Amino acid sequence: MAFGRLERTKGTEPMSDINVTPLVDVMLVLVVIFIITAPLLASSIRLDLPKTDAAKPGDPPKFVTVVVDKAGQAFFNDAPVSQAQLGMALLEAARANPETEVQLRADQGVPYGRVVEVMGEAQKAGLNRIGFVADAPAAAAPAPAASN
Repeated sequence: MAFGRLERTKGTEPMSDINVTPLVDVMLVLVVIFIITAPLLASSIRLDLPKTDAAKPGDPPKFVTVVVDKAGQAFFNDAPVSQAQLGMALLEAARANPETEVQLRADQGVPYGRVVEVMGEAQKAGLNRIGFVADAPAAAAPAPAASN
């Protein structure tokens, strides 16, 4: 036995690799937290928006109804009117709102010339949006089932 230096045996060296499992667990928890909180952060912006008098999307469209019956009599919003009164009523509607639509209902027996006269009065008044109203055809009755 020698006195002096003692021989030392090398012990186990410490592990220098990182343990990945807890790191992955922490990252997954952070991802879940960000997924949950991200929509809340995006919609939390408070704004004081300016006010405007522009037409709102919920405003109903403005229209007047002109009806021509079989006899050629004109009705403005269900009130009978003469040709001159119809022109004045359409002119008033155009002054109130130039974007007013004329919904024209004419009996199928009315001559085409009378319908054109009414359309001309509307265009003279400045109302160029004219809609023609028609009824849907009656549904055909189902054929009776053949009995055997």
